Amino acid sequence: MIPEIGNFALMLALGLALVQGILPIAGSFNGNGRWMALARPASAGQCLFVSIAFACLVYSFVNNDFTVTYVASNSNSALPYYYRIAGTWGGHEGSLLLWVQMLVMWSFAVAVLSRQLPDQTVARVLGVLGLVNVGFLLFMLFTSNPFDRMLPGAPDGRDLNPLLQDFGMIIHPPLLYMGYVGFSVAFAFAIAALMGGQLDAAWARWSRPWTLVAWMFLTLGIFMGSFWAYYELGWGGWWFWDAVENASFMPWLVGTALIHSLAVTEKRGSFKNWTVLLAIIAFSLSLLGTFLVRSGVLTSVHAFATDPRRGLFILIFLAVVIGGSLLLYAWRAPKVGVGGKFGLFSRESMLLINNVLLLVASGTVLLGTLYPLFLDALDLGKISVGPPYFEAVFMPLMLPILVLIVVGPFVRWKNASVGEVLRRLRWVALSAVLLGAGVALMAASSMMVMLGTVLAFWILLGTASNLVERLRHAPAGTPLGRRLASQPLSYWGMIVAHAGMGVFVIGVTLTKGMDVANDVNMRVGDTTTAAGYTFKFTDLQEVKGPNYIAARGTFEVTHEGQLIATMSPEKRLYTVQKMPMTEAAIDRGFTRDLYVSLGETTGGDAWVVRVQHKPFISWIWAGCLIIALGGFLAAADKRYRMGARKRAAATHDARATPSANVPV
Repeated sequence: MIPEIGNFALMLALGLALVQGILPIAGSFNGNGRWMALARPASAGQCLFVSIAFACLVYSFVNNDFTVTYVASNSNSALPYYYRIAGTWGGHEGSLLLWVQMLVMWSFAVAVLSRQLPDQTVARVLGVLGLVNVGFLLFMLFTSNPFDRMLPGAPDGRDLNPLLQDFGMIIHPPLLYMGYVGFSVAFAFAIAALMGGQLDAAWARWSRPWTLVAWMFLTLGIFMGSFWAYYELGWGGWWFWDAVENASFMPWLVGTALIHSLAVTEKRGSFKNWTVLLAIIAFSLSLLGTFLVRSGVLTSVHAFATDPRRGLFILIFLAVVIGGSLLLYAWRAPKVGVGGKFGLFSRESMLLINNVLLLVASGTVLLGTLYPLFLDALDLGKISVGPPYFEAVFMPLMLPILVLIVVGPFVRWKNASVGEVLRRLRWVALSAVLLGAGVALMAASSMMVMLGTVLAFWILLGTASNLVERLRHAPAGTPLGRRLASQPLSYWGMIVAHAGMGVFVIGVTLTKGMDVANDVNMRVGDTTTAAGYTFKFTDLQEVKGPNYIAARGTFEVTHEGQLIATMSPEKRLYTVQKMPMTEAAIDRGFTRDLYVSLGETTGGDAWVVRVQHKPFISWIWAGCLIIALGGFLAAADKRYRMGARKRAAATHDARATPSANVPV
């Protein structure tokens, strides 16, 4: 009965989603307070019933209920229990349920934490989220139901894809979906503002912390996906420019533009139309990413032929959500004021250039991702768009963005002097060039490495310089600790995120420019070298896991005669799906990783072995985490909470005085 309970819970959630999506929005237009008041309880009910359905699916996986088709396709009795739980979102149907679970959690969070907002705004925001959930619940119940039965049940399951049997599978999809779905809140606030026809600083202030939290989760999800690919796929790459990665990277780029645009709208009242459009595009790309990854179209555009209902539903849903929101934008946007004026050289101009570049960069990624699919759909042949295209088109767009990261915070709002900014940054630029050139010369590296290190030092030194200048403006005699504590968290968020970008650029530059990799045939007793490290193949043994057998090699790594590490890569064969997998061994360090992976046997007792020296690759992961921390700090700024209390008081006074005019 557990799967039936889950299925019934989804039906009840659909009914509540319809109530949440229709009545509160209608009430916001005709002034019906009772209808608007339905938004919060409907959101809470949805969260309850979808959580029940999700728990039922987890229960079915943990207890090996192979009468459920989805469980039989993505689990096995020999699978460890934690991978059974992760198997809940390991396939198409379960990942959709995870998406819906995240959406109702975000919706419930908005319902709980928005009591200080005007009732009309809350009703419209929650109503939009309810309508989005209606689409996903209909799609799941009619085309992708995770609770479909198969009778009689299978004697055992077909197992979870061995690529997904990793710790990364447990945390990567939830983090990624928290980011994907989180942009639905920014989207809902934007649509609600368009409905009301009032795009002002208050709307941007309400939307900004939600957008920052979503962006933070998406950053963590992309980081985890890259890190997972690095150690799991067995060849040591950290970014592949494949369509699955691009599907999450595109909304991240637009989301980065959105959080900067929201700052301008909040502080200066400018970029109103631009900010709304970015919110629509960010969520649209999140939907498109889900469509690309979960529809099967990446395997073949003809995958729709296997289940045309899914493909048709997804296309209609995308057309309704994206097309409808853009039509509303086209209708409402011309009626919105331009906002505050600003000069050609001002912080607003710098942020505008930054946003345009980020949007164009996202467009280049979208083109490289979809172009092969269009050709395949038109039967014009199959092509692969890989790193050469993206490095040639995307990278040049990033260079001015990295420069603007430093320049922007030094430029005044409204109007600024070019000479003043150049004077304040001259020593930063000189120091960055000297340090970057020094690192490149010491490492005997290329011009590209020197350019990358110069940009990294430019960001780190410029960020530090901006902090020092800000602290100097405190009243004389103020202790340093108090000066630091007096800075708002939103400022610390900017400083930390920009510094994280500098750390990330160092990692990418030195890893890409100084990586050493050797592929060799080795037998037990053989040695090979990479970047001054000696790798000796000392042993090979067979080991048995819970659902696989493996050949495990042992390598002793020495440097200048001293033992550095003992590494044990594996070549696994998963017994159910008969699928081989490479499990690399990694010795991690602050300034380098040593990477060893076993390939295939080449006859007799010889193996293809890849040994790699990856300088500063850990700085890539550290940079991502620091960037995400910056997003968290900015979202936690106390002025959002203080503003919330003030708005709550204002709302209370307005309700006590019927003649008060409270903007919505």
